[in-house]
Amino acid sequence: MKKITLITATLFAAIASAFAQDDVQKATAEAAAAFSEATQTEAVVEKPDYWKTFATFDLGFNQTSLWSWASGGYNSATLRLGIDANANYAREMATWTNRLQMMYGFLWSADKENLIQKSTDLIQLESRFGYQTSPESLWKYTADFTFRTQFSESYDTYVQDAAGKWSGTLKSGFLSPGYMTFGVGMSWDPAPWFSLNLSPVTGGFTFCTIPSLRKGYGMQLKDTTLDPLVGANYRPQLFQLGAQIKANLKVAVNDVFSYETQLILFTDYLNHPFKWNRVNWDNKLALLVGKYIKIGLDTWLIYDPIVTIADKAGLNPTQRVQFKEFFSINFTYTIGKK
Repeated sequence: MKKITLITATLFAAIASAFAQDDVQKATAEAAAAFSEATQTEAVVEKPDYWKTFATFDLGFNQTSLWSWASGGYNSATLRLGIDANANYAREMATWTNRLQMMYGFLWSADKENLIQKSTDLIQLESRFGYQTSPESLWKYTADFTFRTQFSESYDTYVQDAAGKWSGTLKSGFLSPGYMTFGVGMSWDPAPWFSLNLSPVTGGFTFCTIPSLRKGYGMQLKDTTLDPLVGANYRPQLFQLGAQIKANLKVAVNDVFSYETQLILFTDYLNHPFKWNRVNWDNKLALLVGKYIKIGLDTWLIYDPIVTIADKAGLNPTQRVQFKEFFSINFTYTIGKK
């Protein structure tokens, strides 16, 4: 009887020990799982990314071929490359937007077989720092910077010599002209797709590094006693102090159709104040066909009273409205997220 009792007690003790061990293992497993879950939860929390960067690359090609075409014309081909890069920063009440646009295009026509002409040329950098007047306000204090020029020289009024070599009249070049403005003021941003920047104090520089073009781009004589027909007698830069208004509008419909426009007005306090001395109006319309094919129409309008432009015959230089339009079918690719 004693043996049976001892065996029974031992059996119950073993069972109790096993259950206790299971409870300890279960508790340990639950604690490990809770720790692992907490670690994973902490790992999911990401640091805020205050920068948004993206870039769009465009490659456009147009070609015309004629065979026995009664109404005439010339075989031609155009090629244009473009980059639109953006880097924007936003944190609490501060913003910093940066945009670089670069475009370059070539034109070949059968009437000038051994000549490659330039069709499009642009370098434009824009940067703006803003700080909200209050957390709920649509107004910001701003500092705005813009730089604009082109890559290479441009020619017009081509003539061909006896050897078949083409030569033209030089019209522009890198930093000829070049425009740089820096202004402080305020911006009104009622929606992500519209902004209006007012800079009542804006310093503007116009550059012209090619001496023969300085007179045409409004540069001033170094000395009034110098010969005004000699380009080297003009200064390579012109400073203007005035006010600037810059309006930007960007709209898109289902990421298929988009329209973007920018209007810049500048008035010079030192010369004809309170009259809009310079106007720049750019427009871009785009229709996305498929994923990578875009039909685009770009226009540029410029009026600058200090710039004189001759007529088609190369005579009668005077102030004129400048206008350029470019229609293209492009292969387009975007890196990053707009």
